[in-house]
Amino acid sequence: QVRLVESGGGLVQAGGSLRLSCAASGIIFRINVMGWYRQAPGKQRELVASITTGDDSTNYADSVKGRFTISRDGAKNTVYLQMNSLKSEDAAVYYCNFKAMTVPYGTTYWGQGTQVTVSS
Repeated sequence: QVRLVESGGGLVQAGGSLRLSCAASGIIFRINVMGWYRQAPGKQRELVASITTGDDSTNYADSVKGRFTISRDGAKNTVYLQMNSLKSEDAAVYYCNFKAMTVPYGTTYWGQGTQVTVSS
């Protein structure tokens, strides 16, 4: 079974930066969207950013626009999240997500999550 493996989380001071990475442990065919979600304690999981593989169009949550950048390496089936100007409200467990266009309903893959802690 293919897994998504995340790395790059940790503790950072407010205003600092982190770069998250997520790679598949094996081959996943027909990925059409890669994304990052986050979940803070007591809150629902929310979409942070996504990127489509067809045209590299991106989508960001309003709360991270201008601070976070999502990118991907198609050859490596890897997605990145560059997080700058981190705020205390960015602290959460971050999960990567791949959506593949398998027949008939598609397949969604999730990473195990990586903790991001922001100290003030």
